[in-house]
Amino acid sequence: MRLDKYLKVSRIIKRRTIANEACDQGRVTVNGRIVKASYDVKVGDVLELRFGERTMKAEVLRVAEHVGKDEASELYRVLV
Repeated sequence: MRLDKYLKVSRIIKRRTIANEACDQGRVTVNGRIVKASYDVKVGDVLELRFGERTMKAEVLRVAEHVGKDEASELYRVLV
């Protein structure tokens, strides 16, 4: 699954266009590397997102095309 779509499905970022822009601006890294929105997310990847002064680190636990709002938080685990 594309990184921008994963960020939207997991509800880490509300809209896919915002997720795409964050990737284009270099504010999203996977396993320590800056990646594009088209990066293929895999289980075990560690995502790091920078929102201004805040940084969020999350490990991908599951990849799913469609999940409900209740299950979205089960797709990842926040590390920091």
